[in-house]
Amino acid sequence: MGKQKLVVLTGAGISAESGLKTFRDNDGLWEGYDVTEVATPRAWRKNPQLVLDFYNMRRKNVQDAQPNAAHLGLAALQDRYDVQIITQNIDDLHERAGSHHVLHLHGEIFKMRSEHDETLIYDIHEDMKLGDKASDGAQLRPAIVWFEEPVPMIEQAIPLVQQADIFVVIGTSLVVYPAAGLVNYAPYEIPKYIIDKRVPSAAIYNLTTIEKTATEGIAVLQQLLRVS
Repeated sequence: MGKQKLVVLTGAGISAESGLKTFRDNDGLWEGYDVTEVATPRAWRKNPQLVLDFYNMRRKNVQDAQPNAAHLGLAALQDRYDVQIITQNIDDLHERAGSHHVLHLHGEIFKMRSEHDETLIYDIHEDMKLGDKASDGAQLRPAIVWFEEPVPMIEQAIPLVQQADIFVVIGTSLVVYPAAGLVNYAPYEIPKYIIDKRVPSAAIYNLTTIEKTATEGIAVLQQLLRVS
């Protein structure tokens, strides 16, 4: 018999312990920026330089950060389970921790794309600049799903959740849609776990709540999964 499929939805709470801020920490401010000024299509049209400066700074933040015990703990579960991570985070800490199957719902900080053709995607590790062009001649922008934009990767995430034998939610408030709706696609009868400092109230069958930080909660989850 093959490994059970463990599907994990992660949010900003798992990266917070690596020092990466979440925009919900400060009344809608993200490191002093109003998200509508740096993370919307309107912001890009109004002041693309400010948007590029903001994401260049975020890229440096991620480069300086290190995976924490929660990222490493999920990677370690691959020994026992077929682990699929679906993350709302744009950082690469899951990959650096050793997780093999990571789907980024909201894009990736180390990728950029044509502002006209979202299929023209390139790696980026330096600063992005105005005047940097894609192969179609259009300005390059962060390959990030901004607020007010659709989330195309949700279509790939739904069948992954539907195939889960165990479903885990870590470090997300379950208020950012469509990602928050993924829990509704998990098979009714399977075990489900939510790890968060403030577990959101949710009417979910067969749910175990672990009201701890991501790093503390993963340690508890590992014990529970090894027992079950």
